[in-house]
Amino acid sequence: MTQPHIMLVDGMALLFRSYHATAPMNQFFRKQDGTPTNGVQGFARHVLTAQALMKPTHLAICWDMGSKTFRNDIYDGYKANRPAPPEEMLPQFDMAREISEMIGWKNFGLKGMEADDTIGSLVEKWKGEAQITVVSGDRDLLQLLNPTTTIALTKKGYSEYNPYTLERFHEEYAIRPEQFADVKAFMGDSSDGYPGVKGIGPKTALQLIQKHASVQGVIDAIEQLTAGQRTKIDADREMLQISLELARIKTDLIIEAAIDDLRLPLWDAAKMNHLIVQEYGLVARHATSLFK
Repeated sequence: MTQPHIMLVDGMALLFRSYHATAPMNQFFRKQDGTPTNGVQGFARHVLTAQALMKPTHLAICWDMGSKTFRNDIYDGYKANRPAPPEEMLPQFDMAREISEMIGWKNFGLKGMEADDTIGSLVEKWKGEAQITVVSGDRDLLQLLNPTTTIALTKKGYSEYNPYTLERFHEEYAIRPEQFADVKAFMGDSSDGYPGVKGIGPKTALQLIQKHASVQGVIDAIEQLTAGQRTKIDADREMLQISLELARIKTDLIIEAAIDDLRLPLWDAAKMNHLIVQEYGLVARHATSLFK
């Protein structure tokens, strides 16, 4: 029997990507009541294009739920440098989830968790029962790779991806996927607002984990390191442990769902176009391009 092919989509990543692709040109594609829809329309087009390319049998969209997560409790500076979403984007978060439901895509998100944690827990839940493709622009998700899971990183436009399999990851990094969080703990992540160990960059961070396997392994072998590395790690040892907690994606969330809940409905382009344009009120001249 052929296994299901589940596509798990990082909804936040695609929504923000789509919004920022058009907002600088003031292309907000407003509804008749003035509500902007540019992020939502790009998001829907992106998922539909990925669906056509990757041909999943099942699909789910994963979302952050709220601006604060458990990582903010661990470290006040987590994502503190990110600006608040622009006003034109605010109504599009709920709109994107509503349109996902209309099309038949299952939405998932847990309060206090990020989309990454929901994706990680769904991968862990179904990795033995399905082939899984994760669609996102976030390289942190590489730590979820396994023999049945591919991470398709967005690359250009709506149809170009940079896919990672377990084999490719091993060739490039020479570590296990779960060790990627240990690498991030040393190098930090400026976009997420945590520094890691100051003075240790991506190359050295990877070399340390390749040789010593984990953050704890490096600490246990600290006398074997260079004097400079020892000084840097000793100065930031507390932040190193915090950074590891921030970098590691949760895979143990309890998510009540069955694979069949994610099965894609059968739509033809005309019927879907009518649903979105007529029932939801998106601007027809832009919505028609979503479903070609």
